[in-house]
Amino acid sequence: MFHLTIRQLRIFDAVARHLNFSRAAEALFLSQPAVSMQIKQLEDNVGLPLFEKQGKRLFLTEAGNEFLHYCRTILQQIGEVELVITELKGLERGHLNISVVSTANYFMPQLLAKFCKRYPGINVILNVANRDAVLQQLADNVTDLAVMGQPPQSVDIVAESFMKNPLVVIAPPDHRLCKVKRVKLKQLEQDSFLLREPGSGTRGAMERFFAEHGVQFRAGMEMGTNEAIKQAVQAGMGLGILSLHSAELELETGRLVVLNVEHFPIVRHWYIAHRKSKRLSGTAQAFKQFLLTEAESLAAPTIVKHGRAK
Repeated sequence: MFHLTIRQLRIFDAVARHLNFSRAAEALFLSQPAVSMQIKQLEDNVGLPLFEKQGKRLFLTEAGNEFLHYCRTILQQIGEVELVITELKGLERGHLNISVVSTANYFMPQLLAKFCKRYPGINVILNVANRDAVLQQLADNVTDLAVMGQPPQSVDIVAESFMKNPLVVIAPPDHRLCKVKRVKLKQLEQDSFLLREPGSGTRGAMERFFAEHGVQFRAGMEMGTNEAIKQAVQAGMGLGILSLHSAELELETGRLVVLNVEHFPIVRHWYIAHRKSKRLSGTAQAFKQFLLTEAESLAAPTIVKHGRAK
């Protein structure tokens, strides 16, 4: 007969998610030896190995894969019990775990601050990552809600749009196209574009846009953050296509400008998403409703061609 603890289940789930003892330990704020010991005790209890090493990589065994399915079902049910108790207490206390793509982090703290001012007893955990990582967190059911620019086409995901997300072409203020009243797409072929990393929603939208319009853009340096792209554009290393939200400060101070390019801005939307099967807590439901009804008026920027966002 198994004698399992909730702590062991959570540690097993973390190791299965990361397939790395050290990264799981970091995520759980535990030491690596403590995680290894708990997994060994769990395997001794089960009577079968749950993980196996091939070279330097860690994999789930057949027993581990079966155990993971039931482990996550149990943890989800425990989470739902906690949610029910929290709901009975009302919104005076509660927890909100939200994952956002990196570009959304330019406006999400502002919105969270207003939400938390309204409900000061709520504890918020904000995870910031690229789109692929946020999707994985949704799939692993480790986040309540996710904010992204392009939700997946999955029947298991519920996604609702709450605010426009305009993508614009940014340039340094002395760029040759700044004086052109209406820039043709073909004129951009002379410039190189600074790119986000593969897996970025902004990069995916940019590549789809140019492909749809038959424009061959020159790929320049690849960078992992919007901040790096903005700095490189200011230095004259190329043009960038970014969410207007991520460049508001530089546009206000005149360090960057928005080029008036035909077919721009690329108007996308921000979405709030969660797993269809997930039971949202009262806190998560309240925040989702807050975004759907108030985010546009609180955080949406205004585009000004060849100038600043207001």
